[in-house]
Amino acid sequence: MNIWESVKIALRALRSNKMRTILTMLGIIIGVGAVIAMVAIGQGAAARIKQQFESMGTNLLTVRTGNAKIRFGGGGSTTVTSLVPADSKAIASKFPDTIALVASVSRGNGNLKYGDKSEPGTSVIGATPEYETVAKYPVEEGRFLNQQDEDGRARVAVIGRTTVENLTGDRETNLVGQNIEINQTNFKVVGIFKEKGAGAFGQDQDDLVIIPCSTAMRRVYNRTYLSEIDVSAKTEGDMDLATEEIVNLMRERHKLRPPFPDNDDFNVRSQAQIVAASAESSSTMTSLLGGIALVSLMVGGIGIMNIMLVSVTERTREIGIRKAVGATSHNILMQFLIEAVTIATIGGGIGVALGIGGSEALGKLLKWSVLIQPHVVVLSVLVSAAVGIFFGIYPARKAAQLNPIDALRFE
Repeated sequence: MNIWESVKIALRALRSNKMRTILTMLGIIIGVGAVIAMVAIGQGAAARIKQQFESMGTNLLTVRTGNAKIRFGGGGSTTVTSLVPADSKAIASKFPDTIALVASVSRGNGNLKYGDKSEPGTSVIGATPEYETVAKYPVEEGRFLNQQDEDGRARVAVIGRTTVENLTGDRETNLVGQNIEINQTNFKVVGIFKEKGAGAFGQDQDDLVIIPCSTAMRRVYNRTYLSEIDVSAKTEGDMDLATEEIVNLMRERHKLRPPFPDNDDFNVRSQAQIVAASAESSSTMTSLLGGIALVSLMVGGIGIMNIMLVSVTERTREIGIRKAVGATSHNILMQFLIEAVTIATIGGGIGVALGIGGSEALGKLLKWSVLIQPHVVVLSVLVSAAVGIFFGIYPARKAAQLNPIDALRFE
């Protein structure tokens, strides 16, 4: 008996017990479908994070405040943060060969009002004019902030399209030249950003207002320190040297003492580091979810073994008759093994279809990125077939080792 005849006999046996076959496949279907969906969503998220970070430029460095320091003097102590505008100016002036632009940034939230519409908790960022280029926030209507705005602590603002929609009900409304209130202070809108969409972590990058950094610090937040300093290196190859230069300068300016970096009151991170950390986190989560889904495959494999053992018992007389008319143990082994592999492979195919369809539907419903890679699909089907072989070989061997005389006497 050749392989094709064994396949036909296996398919005929499966068709004769359709409901049992479907229930046996269910574990494989769920397992493969879950693997496809989880990996697709995980890889889609990783790809989107990488795309979003790269859209901000691969030569971006961010200097942020580290641990706050307690400084004593004047009979008391005050808690201060480490980054100040003078640090930003020093970085910009000291390293013209490696650093192209430096932007001072002061972040916070503000309550907006336009007419009778209010919008609480909007991201209000104080930034110097370089921020437009460093953070890649192009203006679509009007203009960005200029140095005159920064020097004069002007009450002017550039806003995102989501903020426009929140204040007017229509994203396309042109608010350039109109006044809005930020924390009960009037600001004139001088520009509207081009839409950027969702950020690397799902945040809406169009729901923001950017005002001059000096205005934010003095008029809105009443603070003397910066949230961060964004630095654009001249080339991607200058990143390591620029990082070293910034670190040494900041330690000198802040009068820090070893051991380093334990005593640093700041940290410098590059886009590459953030992308790598995000990708690693996403990969770990994908692997975890994929591992959980693989458990379903194992459960499905156990289900196949269980049903195949029942099938061997039910068809003992059939096995005896086939052996009596010349079928070898190898023929019987192949027949039952092919049945197990067929169940697993068909279940795997259905699982792939459900996994692809489910991940696409989930992505559209929740607005998640989904990335389905062909090699994952092929691997899932191969794994399901391997599960069929692994869990089907014991029942198949049991059937092949039956004594034909005992099998014919079986009731």
